[in-house]
Parts: sequence; structure tokens; C-alpha cells
Amino acid sequence: MHFHKFLDSLPQPDAKVEPKTDLEGLIRGLIDEGAGWIDFARFMSTALYEPKWGYYSSQNRQIGGKPSLGSDFVTAPELTPAFGRALGNSVAQALIQTQTDEIWEFGPGTGALAFQLLDYLGDKVKKYTLVDVSGELRARQSATLEVYKDKVSWVSELPPHMQGVLIGNEVLDAIPVNILKRISGTWFEQGVSYSNLSDSASAPSDSFTWAFKETSLRPPTEDGLVGDYLTEIHPQAQAFISTLVKKFSKGAFFFIDYGFPEREYYHPQRHMGTIMCHFRHTADDNPLVLVGHKDITAHVNFTAVALAAQEAGAEVLGYTSQAHFLINSGLLEGLDRADREQRAAALKLINEHEMGELFKVLVLGVGVSFDPLGCQRGDRTHTL
Repeated sequence: MHFHKFLDSLPQPDAKVEPKTDLEGLIRGLIDEGAGWIDFARFMSTALYEPKWGYYSSQNRQIGGKPSLGSDFVTAPELTPAFGRALGNSVAQALIQTQTDEIWEFGPGTGALAFQLLDYLGDKVKKYTLVDVSGELRARQSATLEVYKDKVSWVSELPPHMQGVLIGNEVLDAIPVNILKRISGTWFEQGVSYSNLSDSASAPSDSFTWAFKETSLRPPTEDGLVGDYLTEIHPQAQAFISTLVKKFSKGAFFFIDYGFPEREYYHPQRHMGTIMCHFRHTADDNPLVLVGHKDITAHVNFTAVALAAQEAGAEVLGYTSQAHFLINSGLLEGLDRADREQRAAALKLINEHEMGELFKVLVLGVGVSFDPLGCQRGDRTHTL
């Protein structure tokens, strides 16, 4: 099935963007409770995940192939099923190594990747569990996965004991972050306020502003950092990884996302941070406008994720670029028989100037140790 065509055939949403006044009012209330300030992690969490009005809880079609159809971004599984087939080869190896037949997918988007993996792996998978906070996306996933309804289930809370293969494609980048800013040698936490604290009821929808508090928080390293500097730290992502590792008795984790090892993340030249927003397939760096209508992300510090996993009891099995991972996993096999459109989509996944280098793959093991297929050439674990 060509998933970009499937997605584009779905009904179009109303293109008009109305202010989410209830969400904005809620955030202003949180700011009032915080004496005029909330940290960015709280703002980002509310803007994205508030159950009624947050971005991922809305009826907007966040994921899809064309901005004209109301989507904001596209992920690798929507570009081409070749992504799922290549990942499926690595997942098949992990299922054998863990001696399990269960997959957990976090942030499964439209369900495209789940469909591709279930279709490719067949009887190797007996149970496929999706973890998602979006009711609208869950409905789309259910429709996409109807043919596999006997294997598929959804959870909103994690059970105490888990095992199997875990997949997180573009999940870590959407976990809320804290922003730090050094100004004239002093570190501040950059949070959010709004312009009219005395009259929250009449505050305009674009009134959110940056506000600063002096802090003892620091980035993991300040080596080489000079002058004013803006960056993020990721305590929630580290806590998330730690929780997952402790819940799994045996398993293999595949995290695929854009990001860097620590020494590249906190580089002197990366002095403007990595916060990025996505709306109608355009990107900007201002999360304080169109709140609830656009995605908010931050690049992943893969060193911090790996260390949190190790401290919780996992082993780092491999770390490499998406290009190396997918080629090692067989992406190019049979591509010469694909049509031009599919070849172009597959090449977008591995081209250095597109997704091939910016996206990385981190493979973790809990209770198992093996040489991941996708990392057998071009492994970069030593850079973490």
C-alpha cells in the first residue's frame, strides 16, 4: 500500500486556524500560579499534550504528505514502505535475540510503520502494542491497522512488566525540554510569561513572551562555550528512558530521531539552541505563537539518553546514522525494481543532505547483548 496516497485521500480539515483560546487561557492560568513564569518544559508539555486542547490531542492532521491537505510534517514511514521493510530486518533479528514475539511502538503516528512491520514480519509478531496520547491519531491508526486488529492493541499507561522489541521513531524529540541561556556569564532558565499579567482574561492570543530566572542548572558540559549561549537540557527524556529500561525484563530498543552526541550538541557554534516548530510543512523557531496548532521539538542529546539507559541497567548495543542503519538493514535490496517515485523517497531517507545524516539510530538492550544488524558497519557508539 502507498501510504502517502492513503493519507492524502483522507478528508481535509478546515484550513482556517483559530486561536486555541481555552489552551492559551489554561497556560496563562499556569503562569499566574507560578507568579508570572513557568519553565519551558511545562509550557511545551501543555501545548503538545494537554488532553483536550493540546497539539497531539487535536483533530488537526499533523502527519501527512502534503501541506495542502492540512498536515504539518511527514515522517519516514509515510515517505515509503521501504523504511518499514528495512527496519523490519533489524527488528526480526532483535525478536530472535530477545526470544519474544511482541513489539511496542511509542508515538506510532498514522499507524503506517506498524502496518509495514506487521505486513513484513508476519507470524514473527504475535502482539503489537501502540502507545499514543492522541485520540485523533488513534482513530487513524485503528483504520490503518484494521486487517491486523487481532494482533494490535493500545495502551495509555504502561504495565509494570514488559518485554519484546520497542520502537520509537521521532518520539524523543517531542519530549519536553528545559531551556538554559547564558547572558554575560550568568546562567538563566528561559521560561514563559505573558504580556498582561494584570488582566489574563483580555490577554491577546499572541501575548506569550520569554522570561528568565537565574538558575543553578547547567548543560552537561561547558567545554569551549564562550559568550552568550542558548541550549536545552533533557531531564524528562532521561527519566523516560530510565523508566522504560526498569520495566523491561528483556528487550531491545530502537530509537530513531534527529540529534547529536553531547560534544556536538553543546558545540560553541550551536549557540542558538535546537527548538524547532512545524506547521504546514514549514519550520520556525518560535513556539510562543500558534500555540496548540504546531509541533514543538528539540534535537536529541543521544549521549544523555545512552547514559540514562546504562544507569538504569541497559546496554548500548549500537549507535549510527540513519543512512548506515537502513543500508545495513537492507534498504537498497530490490530498490532497482521500484518505480522512480519510490526510489526517490527511499534515497531521501539516506541522503546526507536530507534525513540520512541528521537522523541517528540508538539501539539498546535489556537482558540481551548482540551485534545489531543495522550498526554492523559505521557504528558510532564511541562518539557518545
